[in-house]
Amino acid sequence: MPDNKDFDVIIIGGGITGAGTARDCAMRGLKVLLIERGDIATGATGRNHGLLHSGARYAVKDSESAEECIRENKILRSIASNCVEDTGGLFITLPEDEDAGFGLDYQKKFLEACNKAGIEARAISPAEAKSMEPSVNPALIGAVVVPDGSVDPFRLCTANVTDAALHGAKILVYTEFLDFIREGDTILGVKVLDTRTGVKAEYRAPVTVNAAGIWGHGVAQKAGINIGMYPAKGALLVFGHRVNNVVINRCRKSADGDILVPGDSVTVIGTTSTKVPFEECDNMEVTPDEVRLLLREGCALCPALATTRILRAYAGVRPLVADDSDPTGRSISRGIVCLDHETRDGVKGFVSITGGKLMTYRLMAELATDAVCSKLGVNKSCQTADTPLPGSVDGRIQTNSKRFEGKPTLGQKSAAGRQGDLVGKIHFESEADKQLVCECENVTLAEIKYAVKELGVRNLEDLRRRTRVGMGTCQGTLCIRKAAKALAEALGDPSAAPKLAADYLDERWKGMRAVGWGDTLREMEFMQRVYKFEKPYSYDEI
Repeated sequence: MPDNKDFDVIIIGGGITGAGTARDCAMRGLKVLLIERGDIATGATGRNHGLLHSGARYAVKDSESAEECIRENKILRSIASNCVEDTGGLFITLPEDEDAGFGLDYQKKFLEACNKAGIEARAISPAEAKSMEPSVNPALIGAVVVPDGSVDPFRLCTANVTDAALHGAKILVYTEFLDFIREGDTILGVKVLDTRTGVKAEYRAPVTVNAAGIWGHGVAQKAGINIGMYPAKGALLVFGHRVNNVVINRCRKSADGDILVPGDSVTVIGTTSTKVPFEECDNMEVTPDEVRLLLREGCALCPALATTRILRAYAGVRPLVADDSDPTGRSISRGIVCLDHETRDGVKGFVSITGGKLMTYRLMAELATDAVCSKLGVNKSCQTADTPLPGSVDGRIQTNSKRFEGKPTLGQKSAAGRQGDLVGKIHFESEADKQLVCECENVTLAEIKYAVKELGVRNLEDLRRRTRVGMGTCQGTLCIRKAAKALAEALGDPSAAPKLAADYLDERWKGMRAVGWGDTLREMEFMQRVYKFEKPYSYDEI
């Protein structure tokens, strides 16, 4: 793409909605600029439980969202095969749910609502449920099978950004939106700051899309527009291994700690819902009360959690659109909100896309792109529902010997699982390239080099989002110094390794602090001891 500053559309926000919108716009032939103040997927996109929603959770109270979810569920299974896992899902009824009005009569109502929304749901016996998922609470009195699954939001966001770039989009990360370029009632572009260099710049386009999630409230205010957004904090816990292999939900009205999602090598429980001030959205910390609540409710789903190590706690903020009448946000629809600010507010060249959820990002992007094309007079249809994302083009994950010379190593198999059919771009040219840098997640030196060259990685947090380095059982204790050394060398600046490692460990520490007892406290003490040593590790140590 020519290096100029004029585009057809500028998209603010590099979460999954912005990434999907950039992809859709670029596939329709538009000249696209995407700006993101951090790395991609650093907001709500990277701070959820990674559920591939069947829509069953919303079937009783929000049939529109349920129908959207099941349609997009089927599409993602087709176009993003290397990002999703078909775990299946269970909605269980416990004896105490009878007293709360959510017993077997509610299960019947739930089943009817699911089927009405087009969700394939069927009741099974408690014995069948325990056979399907041995970790489930054996006291259950009812169960319903639904087509839930898990999805890696980082992988999904990366795939959308990659495809947008392949179709000509310009992607600027660590680029903060400062203000609009405006003439009268028309938005002409944006003013931005490169947070790594301190350089300011201006970019122009006839249409700007606000896809900044909960931060879209502040973006709209820069244009003198108010969007009634409700910042709903959700806290989650990550457990030290994959306790369950099937998604376990509580068959009742949405409440705290009612879902347990297996993903990669861990299990995640979510989530709480509490309104927080906008000014706190940049610094979400999980409280001891939230940890206790999630652990208590999680043990009702799966008693083994009581003796399972908690790796870390984290929280995100849902970008809901509503008034302040509900103190928890539980009753607020997860429906999509696409706002044309010319018709709504008299401000031309400006569109906001918000609401919704990870599961419906592609549909949100389609609606936003339709609005952009309407303003530009472009008559091209959406192709994102039928076009596989990079990494999923062959429709399945290939890990056999056809991908590699000789028998594939554990690291090569894991790389194929993460990168899908793009694994062919990872060059395992030497024995050193095949060595595991992160043994918990089986990340090789070759995959780190690939992430720098092809995926725009510049620090260890970026690398974590692309490869899961440091996200396993040791939380980086045994690999981050090696990963920092490998990354610094791949970036051409070996001297940067100590700072890369220190910055990463600071972030990991924040998530461990909230669950600092028992095995997690012992891990924290061990981590401190390891990093008192000055001697840097080489790849073949530890």
